[in-house]
Amino acid sequence: MQEDLLTVAMPKGRIFDEAVDLLRKADYPIPPEFEDSRKLIIDVPEANLRFILAKPMDVPTYVEHGVADVGVAGKDVMIEEKRDIYEVLDLKISACYMAVAARKGYNKSHEVAPKIASKYPNLTSEYFRQKGEQVEIIKLNGSIELAPIVGLADRIVDIVSTGQTLKENGLVEIEEMIQITSRFIVNPVSYRTKAAMIDTMVDRLDEVINGKGREAE
Repeated sequence: MQEDLLTVAMPKGRIFDEAVDLLRKADYPIPPEFEDSRKLIIDVPEANLRFILAKPMDVPTYVEHGVADVGVAGKDVMIEEKRDIYEVLDLKISACYMAVAARKGYNKSHEVAPKIASKYPNLTSEYFRQKGEQVEIIKLNGSIELAPIVGLADRIVDIVSTGQTLKENGLVEIEEMIQITSRFIVNPVSYRTKAAMIDTMVDRLDEVINGKGREAE
């Protein structure tokens, strides 16, 4: 990590766009062409920032290992990865929720050895353990909706935003698990060595999100 820059790990995709918009509202001079860049590391010297663009699941890893000082990660990823990092602010962007879904006409009583497919095996396992259900977890990396259609799994656990993807694939939501938003996360060492820069960013983001800085709380 460069001492004069604050390195920010950002997830590619929808969260990225919303997070960049949030930073601009917090008066960080992010250039207009920023979103169009295909680079994986982008310096914005006028803001004293360096951005690392990564897959959403990898953001906490970059922050934990100190490659990035801070980052933006979904609460789902935070729960799944259980990394040694600080979660300091709910950014209240990319709101969605985790849910259990199955094919239309699903009947739990017909299950013999329940199989649950998800890209979140740890979160899913813990959820069903707390419910007292013994299930087999099948980890998939994408197209989770396909699992019950082809008979790989009885149910799935996945992120739901509008429910349209479930509907288009003949699936129905069975139960809502947890609400999800994106969080601002910090490397513990960086919080000591770059405290002023990090606190300034947190306060400016908090002002945009909640209309007040942390000192005013």
